Amino acid sequence: MTSIPATTPTVPPSAASLPSAAVPASEGSDGSQLHAPVTDWFDAHARDLPWRRPEAGAWGVMVSEFMLQQTPVSRVLPVYEQWLARWPRPADLAAEAPGEAVRAWGRLGYPRRALRLHAAALAIQERHGGDVPREHGQLLALPGVGEYTAAAVASFAYGQRHAVLDTNVRRVFARAVTGRQFPPNATTAAERKLARALLPGDERIAAKWAAATMELGALVCTARSPECGRCPIAARCAWKLAGSPPHEGPARRTQTYAGTDRQVRGKLLAVLREALAPVPQAALDAVWDEPVQRARALDGLVSDGLVEPLPGGRYRLPRT
Repeated sequence: MTSIPATTPTVPPSAASLPSAAVPASEGSDGSQLHAPVTDWFDAHARDLPWRRPEAGAWGVMVSEFMLQQTPVSRVLPVYEQWLARWPRPADLAAEAPGEAVRAWGRLGYPRRALRLHAAALAIQERHGGDVPREHGQLLALPGVGEYTAAAVASFAYGQRHAVLDTNVRRVFARAVTGRQFPPNATTAAERKLARALLPGDERIAAKWAAATMELGALVCTARSPECGRCPIAARCAWKLAGSPPHEGPARRTQTYAGTDRQVRGKLLAVLREALAPVPQAALDAVWDEPVQRARALDGLVSDGLVEPLPGGRYRLPRT
């Protein structure tokens, strides 16, 4: 998952000259004028996603948060449902070999997340009797759980008051409050401070606010084609009131896939996921022609714990 400059974003000549309904939110605001419009919009437009349903529980929320990192909802849905059908509790996953988590991860990408989720399930079983902990600090102490995931699980599963900052939320805040098209490439201390300042004081409303701002960024305030006409806070959006100025900061990172080591790693893992027995080197050699890159990708998989080398030049998904 640079800092927000302290200077006030450019806005029309005088906020005082704007109609009262069009006064922009500001970095010094407590966000109270944004809460009701955003949460009301969420009540009317939120998607019916399985991890938002009461039956998902804290474990379902945690699984979704691991899977949704850098992966769109449409790709996550079928894998999530298969995962929860097979491992409805942390103890069920903890009882399996970590390689089975990698196998079930399929083609979601970034498969180290599968190993981390398996390690988290083990820790939940060993430290918390199989129940996902409620306390933010205990969540943060789980393997593979960072500040974002801990806050998201505490907020979405247990209704607690935490600032939940993913890419979508950061973009909404950058535009609505700081008047910039995009947030910095990496989350900054200034963004975290702003997110905390914008949190509603009421715990229940704060939890809904966290989910609502995330949904607003995913459906309306998108990176490429924001639909300002559908936005419930367009009249107070600092970026829109400033004329929607283009991004002036460092170039935004873009990710390529074709021809990269990531692609080779994916092809190698695909062979291993489909195999029920150890795979010979020759079967892996067949998936990529360039031997140096192929060897580098395989070495990386072994180093990351995603592949286990065996005697005789054979490989398998990890058993321990």
